[in-house]
Amino acid sequence: MKRTVTCLLVLPCVALALVLAGCPKKTPQPMGMEEDFDRPLPPGELALRKITDPRDLPDLTRACQFTFGLRPAIAHSLNYLAKPSSRRFFPYGEITHRHAVESLKAFDAILASGRSGEQMAGELLAKFDVYTSVGWDGSGTVLFTSYYTPIFNASATPSSVYRFPLYKPPAGLMKDADGNVLGMKGPDGVIRRMPARRELDSSGMLKGNELVWLADAFEAYIAHVQGSAKLRMPDGRLVTVGYAANNGHEYVSVGKELVADGKIARNQLSLASMIAYFRAHPGEVDAYVWRNPRYVFFAASSGPPHGCLNEPVTTKRTIATDKEVYPRACLAMIDAPLPMRHSAGIEVLPYSGFALDQDAGGAIRAPGRCDIYVGVGDKAGELAGQTYNKGRLYYLFLKEQMLPAPVLTPTR
Repeated sequence: MKRTVTCLLVLPCVALALVLAGCPKKTPQPMGMEEDFDRPLPPGELALRKITDPRDLPDLTRACQFTFGLRPAIAHSLNYLAKPSSRRFFPYGEITHRHAVESLKAFDAILASGRSGEQMAGELLAKFDVYTSVGWDGSGTVLFTSYYTPIFNASATPSSVYRFPLYKPPAGLMKDADGNVLGMKGPDGVIRRMPARRELDSSGMLKGNELVWLADAFEAYIAHVQGSAKLRMPDGRLVTVGYAANNGHEYVSVGKELVADGKIARNQLSLASMIAYFRAHPGEVDAYVWRNPRYVFFAASSGPPHGCLNEPVTTKRTIATDKEVYPRACLAMIDAPLPMRHSAGIEVLPYSGFALDQDAGGAIRAPGRCDIYVGVGDKAGELAGQTYNKGRLYYLFLKEQMLPAPVLTPTR
């Protein structure tokens, strides 16, 4: 899923619940209206700054006490970095491609050692440099949201029930080497910008490119926003559709539009509240989704959902960031209050956990935004719809003196 945006706005793991049980609860800081999480970096600056004062280092011990799912996610990042095409995104500041690879390998070896969380944290601090995101404000403040893979009912053919299509990319859609949409190539060979969502929906120009049909207009839009979906077909089969391309337009948040119009209170905005609103007002779906000019095209896929690195995403271990300012596939650590599921329901609790930077999103722009993948289905969607919290984002790289000597290729 090369995703288009953050969640519109499951962690049933017993181990995580035990880790969190000993942590003091804290209330998320209120969002200030003046905060601009999409503020771009000043020219020439990096999103990451090495921490040199030990007093500024995060508590790694809590993150080291919960490592479920990390090693497979690291393997996906290493698989991406083994592709020759990944080299063109490095160096990132002083971090070379080799530095990124060796850092992941060293972290994986620490995970495989069987050490306690406290021992792991000590080894990480001895061997790794910690970098902090500068955040939107230069002081490290990052807004964390979540996204997920929904499951919707669908059909391969239209009917009176299934009336809302997801489309394949149209013929002539052109992309550059990095997958960025250039536009549509016309019969005269000229590449022109694609129309916005409203024209694509209402003109009929996509007719014949239908991939699958859904029963609900807003569910189809959610698939666009999340960038992938699991679809339950009439015969009971589950099929996956994932991001293939977009129309090249910038994303506009329908949630923010609803708040601006007074339809939903700002402190009540969530995926669930938006779904409820449009179920009560189905005639308003088009008017609102057309305010977002960005349009997503899909392709059938197999296996788990994939991120923008064309590697599988892992629940709670994959994050989406702006790939123009953050290093691809690298090791990160989240420190923020997040909604967690436990026996009494969903509660926002302090969370510290490692993740891999493996995805992107159309609304995830600048160093002040980070989107966490939280899984598949309705329960994951409940978590995604309630994630909107400020915190800190860190990245870890081996210290220079800890890098193994490079392997020299013999020459004749």
